[in-house]
Amino acid sequence: MQAIMETLFDAFYLVSVITLGAIMILKSGNNKQYKLFGFMAVLLGAGDAFHLIPRSYALFTTGLEANAAALGIGKFITSITMTIFYVILYHIWRQRYNIEGRKKLTFSIYALSIIRIGLCLFPQNDWLNFNSPVLWGIYRNIPFLFMGIIIIDIFYFEAKKHADNNFRYMWLAIVLSFAFYIPVVLWANTIPLIGILMIPKTIAYLWVVIMGYKEFQLNQK
Repeated sequence: MQAIMETLFDAFYLVSVITLGAIMILKSGNNKQYKLFGFMAVLLGAGDAFHLIPRSYALFTTGLEANAAALGIGKFITSITMTIFYVILYHIWRQRYNIEGRKKLTFSIYALSIIRIGLCLFPQNDWLNFNSPVLWGIYRNIPFLFMGIIIIDIFYFEAKKHADNNFRYMWLAIVLSFAFYIPVVLWANTIPLIGILMIPKTIAYLWVVIMGYKEFQLNQK
């Protein structure tokens, strides 16, 4: 039952974000913001597919532990693509609110993303091991968390400042994604059931994509 329900949910999610992203890329014309949003959505889906597809395969066959290598590689790829996801979201923020300058903020986002990706490359992560070190999971997610905090902060204040109704909950979607993700990083190895929090985390990211797509649709009419 878990295999069927989880696979159906994952398939719906992957098809949704990749399809919505592709539509935005193809139909956004010269609108850089929507094109960026489309690329971000496709990257989100494509990156998550490297983890979710092997996971579905494992659930239907020999189990998660027996497919640890494929799951670990997928998790590694997803970690990289999610980092890039937030870099793109930062540039969407700059496009949307006509932000000029703020070189220190841009430097911070790029520095944190490089640190995060660098930490992901360390062999101590032991990606191919089913029970990979929790401590290294924490290390590589510290710069990722700081990136998230920055994105939450800048979207919250700019959306409020511009009375931006379409993106007024962007900050909240990102807050929720981290709120559901952090317990998984900390305790999933010892309490496997906590992994179910990845479902609402995924829904939060789907919400991010839908917010962008809904506004894109309105501007197409």
